[in-house]
Amino acid sequence: MKKSIKWRFALILAALILSFVFLLPNTPFSKYMPESYRKSMPDKGIILGLDLQGGLYLVFEVEGDKAVEMTIRRQAASIGRLIEKKGQKGSATVDGLNISVTPDNPELMKAIENAYPALTVKESSGKLVYTLSEKEVKHIKENATEQALETIRNRIDQFGVSEPVIQRQGENEIIVQLPGVKDPKRAIDLIGKTALLLFKYVDDEDPVAAQLPGTIKSDEEDELVKKFASKLKPGNEIMFERHVNRETAEAYKKPFVVKQEPLLSGDFLSEARVAIDSRFNTPYVSISFNNEGAKLFEEVTEKYVKKRMAIILDNNLYSAPVIQEKISGGNAQISGSFSMEEAKDLAIVLRAGSLPAPVKMLQNVTVGPSLGRDSIQAGKLASIVAFILVALFMAVYYKVSGVIADFALMLNIFFLLGAMAALNATLTMPGIAGIVLAIGMAVDTNVLMFERMRDELKTGKTPRSAVDSGYDKAFLTIVDAHVTTLITAAVLFQFGTGPIKGFAVTLSIGIAINLFTSLIGTKAVFDFIHSNKEVKKLSI
Repeated sequence: MKKSIKWRFALILAALILSFVFLLPNTPFSKYMPESYRKSMPDKGIILGLDLQGGLYLVFEVEGDKAVEMTIRRQAASIGRLIEKKGQKGSATVDGLNISVTPDNPELMKAIENAYPALTVKESSGKLVYTLSEKEVKHIKENATEQALETIRNRIDQFGVSEPVIQRQGENEIIVQLPGVKDPKRAIDLIGKTALLLFKYVDDEDPVAAQLPGTIKSDEEDELVKKFASKLKPGNEIMFERHVNRETAEAYKKPFVVKQEPLLSGDFLSEARVAIDSRFNTPYVSISFNNEGAKLFEEVTEKYVKKRMAIILDNNLYSAPVIQEKISGGNAQISGSFSMEEAKDLAIVLRAGSLPAPVKMLQNVTVGPSLGRDSIQAGKLASIVAFILVALFMAVYYKVSGVIADFALMLNIFFLLGAMAALNATLTMPGIAGIVLAIGMAVDTNVLMFERMRDELKTGKTPRSAVDSGYDKAFLTIVDAHVTTLITAAVLFQFGTGPIKGFAVTLSIGIAINLFTSLIGTKAVFDFIHSNKEVKKLSI
């Protein structure tokens, strides 16, 4: 046997072994493999998409108006700190999309304009009134959607979902597909949680604070707020810390009067992780601020020593500890009646960052695994029927040469699945359609070569010469056809959505493998047949 033939068969054998290794996780044999093998070898294989294994299909709307409102509030709080730093008596209050600032003096006006160039002055008579331009409002809404997209992607990555699809739709909608999710409610809560962390001053000097009961039942909250709302100082509100009696498991709430304007927000967080309270053996979330946040946190805690500071997440008050002394280093903790799972999810959303605005769920579709099984069976049946019909046609019409083409076709399918497993590609119904199409293209390549061989035989050439000429003359035609199809697949992948990309991936891989099996695989078999003895007649 010639060296070139041996080299080609060695290449085919290596491809077979690699394909088997990468496909092993998708076979029943994987559970029999030793632990050392599982640790060192691929462990994912082909991942089934949403339409095959079931999961969640969600559509969220980013509330851009809320993002603008939150931006205005943050800027008002920051301007308030600026007034304080300049040693002036005054305030910055929010009224709709306007920020009213006192005192009205040129020095403060210039400082605000330098710090917040996006704010424009509407009025300046006794007080400064700032607002956002239409261009800036549009910019905030656009950024809110983009930031929400990235934040949701970060949360899902940390949640551990394989091959999620997260993409923008229209101006302010986000599509999320989560294949194989076992706990849909937990996933939805994790994605939709705004995770807006705020630190607010507890105003125990408000007259209402002395009139509030120590604890109330959960269903008495609204009644208490209505009773005292009109008696609160301007800029104050009543919030409730939730507690659970460890012995009776009964829930109750403790009311506090807190300032509406935050002292500090979670924008400055650098780390959030779960820790265990050694006293009660309960989980809590330990948080750390970045350098800027640590400095602000130190300033706030120094100013409010012996005062309470409320830690609030998504408008829920988790704790209101008394600040015993100035806290340096930028570390704090969020404690509450957490389960370990709740604490982990809270740490995830804090690490991933808060959403720039609340998101509203527009669509929630749970794809059951039974639908996935039906889809898999339908896809399998289509592929098997296509393979059998094509293989029979080739064997009957092209005889022994057709059987050789069928051998290449089996290699083609096996290599294609192996390549997808190596890439941990997601297989969807459109992807299965791409595999079926690749089967048809593989046969088409061999048909082109066989017809060329027939033409060469008619001119009186020997079988070996006819095979060589057939491959040589069909080569450029085959390559041209595959390249044009590959360009189409590349365009589909670049501009298509999830299912279309799945189709493009399988089609592209199938095209590349088809060139290998047809130009190297079948040619190696023909060369092997002709290398042993002189073939007088070619069965084609």
